[in-house]
Amino acid sequence: MVSLLCLLGGLASTVANHIEEPPEIPREFRAAWVATVANIDWPSQKSLSTEKLKSEMIRILDTAVKLRLNAIIFQIRPSADALYASKLEPWSEYLSGTQGKAPSPFFDPLEFAVKEAHTRGLELHCWFNPYRAGHPIQTGPMASNHISNTNPNVVKKYGKYLWMDPGEKVVQEHSLAVIKDVVHRYDIDGVHIDDYFYPYPEGGKDFPDDPSYQNYIGKGGNLSRSDWRRSNVDHFVHSIYTTIKKEKPWVKFGISPFGIYRPGIPESIKAGIDQYAELYADCKKWLNEGWCDYFSPQLYWPISQKPQSYPVLLDWWISQNTMKRHIWPGLYTSRVGGDEGKTWNLKEVLDQIELTRTRKGASGVVHFSMKVFLDNNQQITSVLENGLYQERAIVPSSPWLSKTQPSTPKVQIVKDEQGKWVVNMKPDGKDPARFFAIRVLTDRWLMPRITSNDKVTLGLDAGVEPKEVSVCEIDRVGNVSKPCIVVVQAESIRQ
Repeated sequence: MVSLLCLLGGLASTVANHIEEPPEIPREFRAAWVATVANIDWPSQKSLSTEKLKSEMIRILDTAVKLRLNAIIFQIRPSADALYASKLEPWSEYLSGTQGKAPSPFFDPLEFAVKEAHTRGLELHCWFNPYRAGHPIQTGPMASNHISNTNPNVVKKYGKYLWMDPGEKVVQEHSLAVIKDVVHRYDIDGVHIDDYFYPYPEGGKDFPDDPSYQNYIGKGGNLSRSDWRRSNVDHFVHSIYTTIKKEKPWVKFGISPFGIYRPGIPESIKAGIDQYAELYADCKKWLNEGWCDYFSPQLYWPISQKPQSYPVLLDWWISQNTMKRHIWPGLYTSRVGGDEGKTWNLKEVLDQIELTRTRKGASGVVHFSMKVFLDNNQQITSVLENGLYQERAIVPSSPWLSKTQPSTPKVQIVKDEQGKWVVNMKPDGKDPARFFAIRVLTDRWLMPRITSNDKVTLGLDAGVEPKEVSVCEIDRVGNVSKPCIVVVQAESIRQ
């Protein structure tokens, strides 16, 4: 066994004169939502075995790597329930078929997903529905520790749904406690909420929040009901951001609101729900104030559809980004090969990705949802893999969270008894690495490999020898270290 070392934390010249500099790895957020509500993406159905639950998650993560995505947004709280081990809320019905019943044999899906995602160089963001308490597709009874049973006064029947009243202090405190618990116990990369604040209107009926509003008025409040509702959501969103940062400052907070702020804003956007007036979501304010780390407005319309034009809306959201957070729009990728009357040609999604790349203020996209890639509708996975996603990219950095460059990692290159090259890596700073980016020079620089593992077999084809190996550390907010470059020369490995 022989080894080559880069142990001083310096540049390649501390080891040998390197042949050429490795190219920079491109930066672009490439994510997919993994929806658990109604078993959309995972698990594929209720009551699967633990082995099958794990294998389906592995298939999702392996498909993401093959497609060269770099993040998964995993829905772990669809309706005041949990797809992870929680003492605050019951196990989700979408796992076992019975709310409150854990997987058997036991495993924690979130713990499993985080570990397996990081091993593959993928960020794992946790997606929470903050107020929904019951979905019409749920068939079984609510568990005894579900909020509809523990505190029924704050849960309202609205249309086909159960909804926690955003105006109740106990609701906000409970949902914040759920989020804080996950951030504290799991090594996640992000917290994510979508467009469900006050519910979408059903049947022309108003949301039944008279008790909480009258309580507010009785205590001297003077806001109109609409302004009061918006203030409730404002307070909650800001509280999520501050709660996360107090617990783990590097965990990103992302919001994916409905893609239209208000009809007529901008002027050419003529149709769509008024989320400011009907969902009571002043998402423009949240972006203006910087109460998030990334913003993924759901721009689920074609480029040419003038009343809700994708580029017009994208440009407007970029113009509102006064705090220079990440803009990563959501694409309705599942419409590729979708149901009759809702089908998009694959070219629409490809064009939207390319158009987004031309906008200086946007640096990636989020695809809804993972299922379209698993089904490979219109060969979407292979087309992206061999086209727009041909190169691997890493998540853009978040300089408002940290600008500190990680230390150059310590690296040892070993040729084992089987004649395979193995890279051993170790951070040289006090903070652990989120990922290592490994690049190998043969006759050319091979595609970078991103991993959290500190020991990696290069896996080169038979007879192929590396000329150089470059390793960078990537920290939790996307800052990249200077490389440790090890020159591998034939005379270096003769015994």
